[in-house]
Amino acid sequence: MRRAQPLKLSALTAALVLVTSALWPMTASAGLFDDEEARKAIVELRTRFEQSQQRQAQFEENERKALAAQVADQVEQISVLKRSLLDLNAQMETLRSEMAKLRGADEQLAQGNKDLARELADLQRKYKDAMAAIDDRIRRLEPQRVSLDGKDAVVDAPEKKAYDEAIGILRKGEFANAATALAAFQKRFPSSAYNGHVQYWLGNALYGKGEVKEAMSIFRTLVSTTPDHPRASEALLALANCQIELKDGKGARKTLEELIANYPQSEAAQSGRERIKQIK
Repeated sequence: MRRAQPLKLSALTAALVLVTSALWPMTASAGLFDDEEARKAIVELRTRFEQSQQRQAQFEENERKALAAQVADQVEQISVLKRSLLDLNAQMETLRSEMAKLRGADEQLAQGNKDLARELADLQRKYKDAMAAIDDRIRRLEPQRVSLDGKDAVVDAPEKKAYDEAIGILRKGEFANAATALAAFQKRFPSSAYNGHVQYWLGNALYGKGEVKEAMSIFRTLVSTTPDHPRASEALLALANCQIELKDGKGARKTLEELIANYPQSEAAQSGRERIKQIK
């Protein structure tokens, strides 16, 4: 905190020097500014500087709140897991105690007590199931490595689950529900490694439900923001298909030419060459 104030004063001083240096030649040569005008200019500059500092402080406060919310969410997830682990541990202790009692009945089992033998086998199965459940819960919270069009990426378990569920809905042909799920994914995970793919499939879902213009906007945004994305060439081909459906042959031809020029070796470009021949 002691270092922040000198930085603000230095920035203000630099700004004042800049204004003074800018006003000096004009004062010396033409006498256009008097002391009152110079004072107003300095006050205005100081006001702008203070407003800039306030905006910066507000931005930092918003970032802090967002980070705090994220940390609180993670803490809650860990708390739930801990409670689950404690419950399972209690169950395991109970099972161990019961198994210990049953082991004391080995002599009876040797005499053919089939009922106790079945009970022991059932307890062993429950113990294995409990251990498998613990491993599964822990695994669900660990980051996972996935392959996206040949590129490896690390995503959190909730991200992978949400993406897989949305794609599963799309594969069923439920375009409206798929569009809703994919849009919700973008809001929930704005920095996810899946986002380029989510954007591409969202465009397809919108196209499937008949919202052609909205799909065009999604495809164009994908190409404009991430031209090196593995799905960029396919997005351009899909965009051209939308334009053809809207009877925009000129726009479709331009899009296909862009596709062929920027992604000449892609499968989408090969399809684009065939498609452009069909446009009148």
